[in-house]
Order: sequence, then structure tokens, then C-alpha cells
Amino acid sequence: MVQYLATGRRKTSVARVFLRPGKGEIQVNGRPFDSYFPTESLRVPVRQPLLATETADKFDVLILANGGGVAGQAGAARLGIARALVEFNVELRQRLKKLGFLTRDPRKHERKKYGQKGARKRFQFSKR
Repeated sequence: MVQYLATGRRKTSVARVFLRPGKGEIQVNGRPFDSYFPTESLRVPVRQPLLATETADKFDVLILANGGGVAGQAGAARLGIARALVEFNVELRQRLKKLGFLTRDPRKHERKKYGQKGARKRFQFSKR
């Protein structure tokens, strides 16, 4: 069986994506796509690379996501799917890159600093 494997990352989430020829079913961690990502705002980014390349009904997608939260996992899945599509067909790369689906989002959680309330927030300054 032919399958295309790729890894996507976002924040602290990692998604391993397997693209297999099929009817367009998406499964995440053994659960149906719609039950794993409860809101439409989480489902849309995952489907974007497939819709942009018109391959949504050609592949079954198996996503193994771990780490972070659902938003990070959705972003990681998007990158993983885009990379797997490029592995399937190199000619899709230009279209995916133009839409920004092959760019790893570098934004991460900033650590809390000592002597402060948070990463950026300070304790209230008192002049007197």
C-alpha cells in the first residue's frame, strides 16, 4: 500500500500525517475528524491544503497528534498534510508555498521571567 508520511509542528504540538489513497476520510488519533476538532475554526485549517490542491476526495488522512492543545494540533496537522502532499507530487509545492502552508509558524509560548508577574507583564510600579 502506498502512503505518504510527513510531520508538522506548531507551538508544542507534533502531528504525524499519513496520506493514503482513498475517499477523503480524515481520522485523528483513532477518532473521527469532526469529534476530535469540535469547532469549524479548528477544522478549516486542517482541510485547507487538501482543498487548495483539489485532492480532498483522493486521499484518506490519518493524523497522529500529540502535545499542546487542539489549536496547536490543528496547525501542526495543516503543515503535515501540506508536506505530505508535496511528497506525493512536487508540482503542488509552488501553490502550497504561495498560500503559506509550508511555512512553520515559529511563534511559541514565552517563558515567565523572574521578578515579574508573567512573560511581559510587570508588577504594579509604586512611586511612594
